[in-house]
Parts: sequence; C-alpha cells; structure tokens
Amino acid sequence: MSDEETLPEPDRIEGAPHPRDTALLVGQGAAEREFLDAYASGHLHHAWLITGPLGIGKATLAWRLARFLLAQPAGDGGGGLFGDAPPMPETLDISPDHPVARRLQAGSEGRLFALRRAWDEEKKRLKTVITVDEVRRLRTFLQLSSADGGRRAVIVDPADEMNTAAANALLKMLEEPPSGVTFLIVGHQPARLLPTIRSRCRELRLGTLGPDDLARAIAATGAGVADDGAALAELAGGSVGEAIRLINLDGIELYRALVALFNTLPQFDRAQALALADRAAQRGQAERLDLLVALIGLFLARLARAGSRGATGPEAAPGEAALLARLAPDANAGRRWAALHQTLGARIRHGRAVNLDPGALVLDAIFKIAETARE
Repeated sequence: MSDEETLPEPDRIEGAPHPRDTALLVGQGAAEREFLDAYASGHLHHAWLITGPLGIGKATLAWRLARFLLAQPAGDGGGGLFGDAPPMPETLDISPDHPVARRLQAGSEGRLFALRRAWDEEKKRLKTVITVDEVRRLRTFLQLSSADGGRRAVIVDPADEMNTAAANALLKMLEEPPSGVTFLIVGHQPARLLPTIRSRCRELRLGTLGPDDLARAIAATGAGVADDGAALAELAGGSVGEAIRLINLDGIELYRALVALFNTLPQFDRAQALALADRAAQRGQAERLDLLVALIGLFLARLARAGSRGATGPEAAPGEAALLARLAPDANAGRRWAALHQTLGARIRHGRAVNLDPGALVLDAIFKIAETARE
C-alpha cells in the first residue's frame, strides 16, 4: 500500500465505506435517470453540480457517474453513425469485475482526478480547505491526453471547501473545458459557490431519504442498526451520513438525555446538566461535543417548527411531543425559539473559536434555553 493510500481521506465518513466502494445508492433514482437521459441524448453536459443536504449520497452518486462514464465506449451516447452502436445503458450499474471498477477501487484509474482537501505534510493533518495548489495539479491532469482517447472524469468533493483562489482557478477550467472531460461537482451549499461556477453547471438535485430508504441505505453501509429506527430517521433528517454519526456516537441516547433534562423547564436538574456538560468536556470527545451542539440546535429547530405549524410531528425521544407542545404552544413562541436558535448557534461558534471550555459552552446553552422557557 502506498503512503497516499494510508493517509486519511477527507471524503470518508467514519464507520462507512468510502463512496467509491459503495455499490448501492438508495432513493436517488430520479437523479440517476436524469443523467442517463442526458447521456442517451448524445449531448452530455461537461459539468454537473450534485446538490442536496449532507450525507444523502451525493459523493456516492459522483463516483457512480464517474465509474459509468469511464466504462463506456468513447462518444457521448446517442447511437452510432450507422446504427450499429451498442444499446443505451438502462442503469448506472457497472460490474465490480469491470477493469474500470477495479482500478477505481484500487485508486489506480489514470482517467479520474479527485479534487479534495490535501494532506498537510508539515502539520501532519488534512488541510482545512481545498487550495489552489490542488487545482494546479488538476490543470496538469487536464493537459495530459487520455491514454486511450476515451473519457476522463473529475470529482470535486465538496466544492464548498475550495478557497477563493481555488474556486477562481476551477472556474477558468469550466469556462474552457477540455474535450471528453466531465466535471462532477459535489455541493452541500450551492448558494455559497461562485454564481459563475453554478451557471456553467447542470444541477442534479438529490432529496432526503424517507425512513424505509434510510434503513436500506444504512444496512448497505454495514454501519449497524439503531435501537429505534423511527427516532433515528427523525434525528438524521433523511441523511445517511448523519444517521451513521448518530449510531457511532450513541446520538439517540444523547438526544433522549437532552429531552429528559428539558422536560422540567423552565426549571432543570443541575446535576443532570452538569453530567451532560461533563460528557462533552472530556478530552478526546470533540466529535461528541459536535454532535451534542448539533442536537441542541435540532431541539430548538423542532421547537420553532412546532410553534409555527401547531403540530409536533413524530417523536424523536419519549415525551418529546408533549414537551414541544408545552414550550411552543403558538407561533409567537415558535418565533422566540427560532430567534434563540440563531443567536445561540452564533454564541457557541464564537465560544469554540476562542477555545472556551466545552462544558461551560454546554451549560451556557442550557441556561439560555431555560431563560427563554421562563419568558
């Protein structure tokens, strides 16, 4: 195994296979069909922006599209000159025994370039952004002609992580795309991309997964199962990536502890609050702190939604529906919780940026929630 293969990969979710190794994409048939129709038309767009919430299969689709394109004969579909071309593929599926599939899995496919955050050799960690140096490596790749004259593919995952210089450098390539190259650009928040990048791409919008599709997708990753599938679906919001994080970090149990703590608002059990804060403050528990902060935000969002809609929806923890109905009985209360969601999120981000004690951050959030409940 080479040194590069042993380095951490920024596009891998802990506890799940890498998108290139994920054979099954669940619940995104409409997006797959849209791409296949474009391929069959013989006018395949040179750049595709694959959008949607985090963890719903965007990267998996990008690798499926790359595998599909590189396994096809040269040309853009639409039939041969004398009608002797092979029939149009009806799915994106490529046999795992296909040479392209094997090369992709081994990381040795010379016609694919994956643009993503690089390893910082000096700091011994992944860089925080995709830099212009990585885009220059892509330019070198594009200047080389394909060995067999066939297609090439570029995966950008995700475009949100490009700094300004990298984004501008990529834009120049999209403005004058090399022949036979297809860009597959993953975007979690496309509104943050340069408008000129968005305008040069055709968008493939992926949707969140329902409970049944979510369960199938989780099973396909081998990540295990949650003790409460309905609660997992509610908390994950249709995101496979978020569901795997919840499973790995006991997120359902953590959310139940939050609901139990808030069940007596505007009063709360200080011992329970301290115990929760201590769990987040333990050394080496940065991921658990991230999850706890996210779950506090989710609880506030569910409060705001309950107030604005007048309905709580399915429970994500025992007693949650009654708690939401009590704390957010009307639209006015919903607006108060929505405002707290925004201000508390900014307060926590600032606290983490200046390295405040994690336990103190969690306690501060609990106090602010109790204060709003008293109002």
